[in-house]
Amino acid sequence: MSKQDIKAMFDNAVHVGHRTHKWNPRMKKYLYGEKNGVHIINLEKTAEKLDEALGFLNRLSAQGRKVLLVSTKPQSMKLLEDVAGTAGMPYVTSRWIPGLLTNFKTIKTRIKYLQQLQDQEETGEFQKYTKKEAAKLRKTIAKLSLALGGVQGMTDLPDAVFVLDVVRDEIAVDEAKKIGLPVVAFVDSNADPSKINYPIPANDDALKSLVYLLGKVGDALGKSSKSAK
Repeated sequence: MSKQDIKAMFDNAVHVGHRTHKWNPRMKKYLYGEKNGVHIINLEKTAEKLDEALGFLNRLSAQGRKVLLVSTKPQSMKLLEDVAGTAGMPYVTSRWIPGLLTNFKTIKTRIKYLQQLQDQEETGEFQKYTKKEAAKLRKTIAKLSLALGGVQGMTDLPDAVFVLDVVRDEIAVDEAKKIGLPVVAFVDSNADPSKINYPIPANDDALKSLVYLLGKVGDALGKSSKSAK
């Protein structure tokens, strides 16, 4: 990346980590130092690791592979859904469903059930039920859609997982590692980068940092991906 890219990252607060007392010592090699009790991320390291991660994501996209995008952090949900929608990738933003990766066979049956209910509602089959029964089924659709809507088109396990906040969504990282899926993730100064195949040292809290970084992720995934989530 160029000096202009590093300046853009600085302008978007990508370098701002957490308070020093919250740090993870395994992030030491990615830190420049500290200022006013806050760790500063080394943007040269960020640029290097971001290039590696984006290259990996772009290769997957070019091959028609699927990357599951994960973030249950409130300020990132809409941003992540937009990236997923544009790139045609599955996503999780409401909450992580335990076993989504490690017990995908069971999750797949719930996805199928959701699709069946939606099809019945669309074709008017709910008319054969009482109002109370139909209302109950619609509540089931709403509940399942909230949990599974982002992965509804995922007919098989993804080829990789992208996690925005590895501390908040640690379960997603652990499940991916358990079944051998590569993980791409932002790692803030409080994170453990040792679990991540493609760690990107970066501020995972500030909105402008997330907008900037997810824009890069979206570009890498969206250039060659054609199928819908």
